[in-house]
Amino acid sequence: MQRRYLLVASARLALLGVGVAVTGQALAQPSYTVSIQVLQQTVAQRFPLRYPVEGLLNLDLQAPRLGLLPAQNRLAAAMQVEAAGPALRRSYTGSFDVDFALRYEASDRSIRAHQLQFKNLQFPGLQPAAAELLNAYGPALAAQSLQEVVLDTLRPQDLALADTMGLQPGSITVTDKGLVVGFVNKPA
Repeated sequence: MQRRYLLVASARLALLGVGVAVTGQALAQPSYTVSIQVLQQTVAQRFPLRYPVEGLLNLDLQAPRLGLLPAQNRLAAAMQVEAAGPALRRSYTGSFDVDFALRYEASDRSIRAHQLQFKNLQFPGLQPAAAELLNAYGPALAAQSLQEVVLDTLRPQDLALADTMGLQPGSITVTDKGLVVGFVNKPA
């Protein structure tokens, strides 16, 4: 009996050490928080990107500015785009906005963007015909640049305690402070 009490007490102390609250007799599920700064740094490593549209133009994308959308449980991304090439006759700078949900990929322990929603593409001063051409490529450009992009990768040590408890990453919740990765029981 005393041995069982010590094991339970040790487990609770271990959980407290990783930020898991013990309230009364119930244990809250552990979680892992990723700040917006970490997400921004990770995404910025993939940029700048260039997308040529054969014989017409090149689209150069700069690293997106990420924003948290807790009410929708999504992230927003605003990207600066430079368009230049024979179809435009000169260079134009514009921007486009998207938002997306998040998912966990167990094969590489990554948090990825998915369910991308294209919001708008703006090129101030661009002729209507050229703007129409660019808007036709906007959703594809957004999907190529951000769909399934890795926003963070959890390290083995981030998952070690949860793994020993039979848990794995489950829900990803966008909060005002960043992402909170919740853990759920591993399937039997």
